[in-house]
Amino acid sequence: MIEIFKAILFGIVEGITEWLPVSSTGHMILLNEFVKLNVTDEFYEMFEVVIQLGAILAVVLTYFKVLFPWGFGKTKKDTKDTFNLWGKILVACLPAAVIGILFDDILDKYLYNAVVVSIALIVYGVIFIILENKNIGTREVKRIEDISYKQAFQIGAFQLLALIPGTSRSGSTIIGGLLVGLERSVVVQFTFFLAIPVMAGASLLKLLKYFVKVGFAFSGLEIAILGVSCLVAFFVSLLVIRLMMKYIKEHDIKPFGYYRIALGILVLLYFLIIK
Repeated sequence: MIEIFKAILFGIVEGITEWLPVSSTGHMILLNEFVKLNVTDEFYEMFEVVIQLGAILAVVLTYFKVLFPWGFGKTKKDTKDTFNLWGKILVACLPAAVIGILFDDILDKYLYNAVVVSIALIVYGVIFIILENKNIGTREVKRIEDISYKQAFQIGAFQLLALIPGTSRSGSTIIGGLLVGLERSVVVQFTFFLAIPVMAGASLLKLLKYFVKVGFAFSGLEIAILGVSCLVAFFVSLLVIRLMMKYIKEHDIKPFGYYRIALGILVLLYFLIIK
């Protein structure tokens, strides 16, 4: 039961931090330092990525009407527009998909550590604050359907920054979206959509590597931990996605910047001095 309670905690943290520009990876590293699951290193390496599947399903359910091409009274034009949106999503995913697949092992080996995460938290926290204080970006695109393929690709290029742990996938795409002219609420929603193929692909890649290395054998406890964490992440994500969209329509992202800086400093102090 203790391991199940730990799994619930991991699911809560994933469900909250995956959709806020605060780095879910940074929070997972910190949580794992104090609340260690009784699993093998190989399983945990797979688990911290695959747990995202629960969060992905929350996006699919929340925006199913928008993302599904047929039904819901959609006309032929609506169906065409939906496929067009998916085209932009896939274009935006290309840069991170190519680089992520090619350099996944190298990134895991050299960048997944507390120092890198801390520095990324602080640096991008500062960038958030500068962007808002200077009001950088034209913010001309006020509807998701008005995003151009060029802008989608540019946002995807910024998503490459998220390959550095601690940067935050949503944080990097929000920065990119603001710089290429998207309204905050538009870029946040587009970020949610980008998560579906990106996180599904990352989860599949981790699962394949785990099966190649360890095999298809899971213990009952491991299945329970992964299932409970994904389920909790799903329900928490449903709430956080709605709250984030409501928040971003009326507020800027500076509070997330201040939070990132504070967390980055605390993590850096803990791992370099206390530990």
